[in-house]
Amino acid sequence: MIFSTEFLLDNILNDIAVADPAVAPPHQGMILMPLSPSALTLRALMTDPAAAGDAWFEQSYLTASDLGTLLPYAYRTSGSGGPAMSARFVVEDAVKERQPSFTPEACADLFLALVGGLPERKWSNLPLAAAALVRCPGGPPHADLAEPARELVRFHLAADRVEHPHALLVVAGLAGLDEEVAAVLRDGPGSIAVGEIDLLLGWEAERRALLAEVTERNYGCPPPLPDAWERLAAIPEYAAFARSALEAADARVAAIHAGEIPYRADRAFNDKEKDVLGRAVRLALRQDEPWLPDLFDRLVRGVAVAPTAARTLPSQGLLYEMARAAVEFPTPEAIDALRAAREVTRHASVPKRLDRTTKGIERALADRVEVAFRMPDLGFEPGGRLRVPLGGHAAVISVGDDVELTWWQGDKRLKGVPAAVRRDHADEVKRLRDLTGRARRQLTTLIRALEAGFPGETAHPYATWRRLAGHPIAGTVARRLIWEIEVSPGRRVSVLGGASDADIAGITGVAPSPDAPVRLWHPARASLDDVRAWRERVSEERIRQPFKQAFREIYPLTPAEERTGGYSNRFAAHVVDYRKLYALFKQRGWAADMLGPWDGGRHGEAQCVLAGGRWRASFLHEADDSGEHATTDQIRFNRNENGEWRQVALTEVPPLVFSEAMRDVDLFIAVTSIATDPGWADRGDGHRDYWHTAAFGPLPPSAEVRRDALARLLPRTAIAERCVLTDRYLMVRGDLRSYRIHLGSANILMDPGDVYLCVVSAPHAADDVFLPFEEDGRLGLILSKAFLLARDSEIEDESILRQIKG
Repeated sequence: MIFSTEFLLDNILNDIAVADPAVAPPHQGMILMPLSPSALTLRALMTDPAAAGDAWFEQSYLTASDLGTLLPYAYRTSGSGGPAMSARFVVEDAVKERQPSFTPEACADLFLALVGGLPERKWSNLPLAAAALVRCPGGPPHADLAEPARELVRFHLAADRVEHPHALLVVAGLAGLDEEVAAVLRDGPGSIAVGEIDLLLGWEAERRALLAEVTERNYGCPPPLPDAWERLAAIPEYAAFARSALEAADARVAAIHAGEIPYRADRAFNDKEKDVLGRAVRLALRQDEPWLPDLFDRLVRGVAVAPTAARTLPSQGLLYEMARAAVEFPTPEAIDALRAAREVTRHASVPKRLDRTTKGIERALADRVEVAFRMPDLGFEPGGRLRVPLGGHAAVISVGDDVELTWWQGDKRLKGVPAAVRRDHADEVKRLRDLTGRARRQLTTLIRALEAGFPGETAHPYATWRRLAGHPIAGTVARRLIWEIEVSPGRRVSVLGGASDADIAGITGVAPSPDAPVRLWHPARASLDDVRAWRERVSEERIRQPFKQAFREIYPLTPAEERTGGYSNRFAAHVVDYRKLYALFKQRGWAADMLGPWDGGRHGEAQCVLAGGRWRASFLHEADDSGEHATTDQIRFNRNENGEWRQVALTEVPPLVFSEAMRDVDLFIAVTSIATDPGWADRGDGHRDYWHTAAFGPLPPSAEVRRDALARLLPRTAIAERCVLTDRYLMVRGDLRSYRIHLGSANILMDPGDVYLCVVSAPHAADDVFLPFEEDGRLGLILSKAFLLARDSEIEDESILRQIKG
């Protein structure tokens, strides 16, 4: 769009000269910060009826001050379309994703705009008003805000619009109307919520607005301030209130279980109290308060199971709120407590939901290095073993690939709990089973937290890492992983976690200092020779790693991705089973809405936050009308810049962030693509061309790693002389025919003639073959099919024989 020189000059003068009522817009009588050219254009579109043109341009051209100045204009703009509304949407969308900055004048103008919109809107965005106060570096103009604040408060009270109580208290503090607002808000929210209201009444408006940052977000509000919790934690009286609120909740739940308070399903706390307790838990978790673990454990167990035999809960809502709090500020103790709550609850759907949330907590724990390694030894001996004599028998809990409880009489292992032990030591048997479960939960937490730390390249001091490696339980994980120790600036050596100090000193030439950084080894940072060497060692020594590390896939940026710039099409245009895909999103920690055949419900964007919240990957996909299948699309990346997500070129994404995100997407497609369905070839479906192309096409990195593993495994098998690896296939020579098993889809072609052979599954003849990893079951499936086909003359399944013999 084009504006005249005179028009632009008028707008520029309006921003840099002392305001004159003859020049300034009717609603503006103050000096605002100079606007950028883009902001001038947007303001013109929103204020000049004669202006016309396209307002859709790059939001990054707008400064934080631009957004604060333009927001009141956007709030005043109304209508059903046209350039003015387009400009309004640009400003509002930018504010929702970024952090605007308000001058005192812009803050006052926003309050005036909120008041001016009352007759038409019949409400006002009070959370937006509260947000402006804590985004006003020069301090809000209290004197100028008092009168509009009074109008806003009186309107909301008269209209009974108190859905945002904290924001209402913020504005009431400016208006001097605390008593009127408090009288309304104290009516019915519960004693715990009333306690928070009473606390806020003693604060000034800006401090109240800080609490509103972590409570009420409305449409049009900017993202919460990145340091909001840090600033709240620095307020001693709020930290004290958080503890007293949680202790009150704990006492109430205990009284319910003791029968002192009548039990009513999901009525232990009302919604307001649940919200207050959620904030209290978040603050205590963030501060890693020493008093919290025991209280957290009691409270989540108490709200997870009824005091009667009912399958209901005292407060399902508080249980989930505490779980969500632990996702934001994870600790190992919180995870352990939630898993314990999962075991005691009788409600059918609660365990599944807690499982999904717990996985998110474990991933988040990778970014809290100071607490991630905190783990009690539970009485275990070095090497991960605990032996408990019970009469003439003994119970042994051992930690390996899993945690196992076994029963012994002398040197003889028994099949189960001896009858005498079950009779005479029932409580101890229960304690040992609980202990086994607790150790297993701790291991799971540590493993998932360590793997999730890859994108952030999480490092630990050498002394901390040595304590981890020597821990009776955690050490069983650390010793099977490969680690990098920075022995001098820029020089790192890789060792297994089981290496001793003497071994490490022998490799490095000098003992590392206690604060030398140690991080997990990743093949994306290693040389090809180093990768080969570690894969060979893991295979030779039959080391089953807690997660795929030596054989981990890597995804370097391709020339095609460098050319596209801001997105990758590497995994686009695949047809997948949508419900399986959605389940995998949840399992791997990607946030996504369920798609379906409703307006706007076909287009999806799954998002995963990585590297401690510094990066976000987005995976676009589109469901068909039935919701049965979806088609994959672009992958994009955003960087968190002071609380704002900014899309960046792929060349700016750290290699490990890029590689780990792409690895997840590869896994999604490898598991959910219809190409992995061996029965698809017999269907008359419209996706048949895709199926054939993908089922026998070039290998993705996940299949290339599978090929590398097979190259090391096959020579050790009984069918080695009948097998040959090619670029895409494992070729198997049988007695009746020759076969090609695709290393990606595990589908089979028979020679001669490339005849498709449908084998859905195969007997587990390869069970005795050591597999260094097995993430999606495909490696074991390919080996099982190879063993079956190498001995095709022994096949008894008639459906398979008919296909082979034609």
